[in-house]
Amino acid sequence: MRLYLFSICICNLLLTVAQQTVTFKSSDGLDVTADLYLQDKGLPFILLFHQANYSRGEYSETAPKFLKLGYNCLAVDLRSGKEVNFIQNETSKRAREQNLPTDYLDAEKDIISAISYVKQYTKQKIILAGSSYSASLVLLIADNNPLISAVIAFSPGEYFEPVHSLKKELTGFNKPLFVSSTKNEYPFIKEMLSGIAHPNITWYTPAKGEGTHGSRVLWQSDPNSEECWMSLLVFFKTLETKKI
Repeated sequence: MRLYLFSICICNLLLTVAQQTVTFKSSDGLDVTADLYLQDKGLPFILLFHQANYSRGEYSETAPKFLKLGYNCLAVDLRSGKEVNFIQNETSKRAREQNLPTDYLDAEKDIISAISYVKQYTKQKIILAGSSYSASLVLLIADNNPLISAVIAFSPGEYFEPVHSLKKELTGFNKPLFVSSTKNEYPFIKEMLSGIAHPNITWYTPAKGEGTHGSRVLWQSDPNSEECWMSLLVFFKTLETKKI
């Protein structure tokens, strides 16, 4: 019954939400495209970053749900990506046209610039959400950034070796962290994050089936989406309790 009622609630969240496509400068001058979902400047922000070969369209369905949970959102086209859900990655397109590098680590400057951009809309701390390679990037960026209060990481991994080792660099990470994974990914991610105190992490792996890589697990079409949303709601309640 609980899951059924939650399913009804999530269906009701699928409303048309006004959004504005914006651009801002990355540190090397590249114009970064993003979808701004702003409902109240008094609310905290979640910054949403996509997985490899994708775009801000990864969150076209899920960003409105985050709004209904009391957050503003910024879904960003990183320079390392292409297209998803019929939404082209405009940042990546510009970067290629300007012969700028578009590897995973090159997108780090876009994330940092996105954090600076949303400060004009909020005085509160910010939650970073990443998917696959960008989940790993937001973990590295959030670690020592006082503007970031928490991280949501969908299927992070060791994508940046030998330049970065998340296992080494995230030892002692002390911010609230939500981590989702497939069943196959779980043992590797658990080992990678073994230096983080267990109380700081909310884990999600599917009760049934293999699961889905990245934030696609939140899409309504995914068989485990309701289960993952329930776990996320618990995480958000924890943040509210701690007043983060």
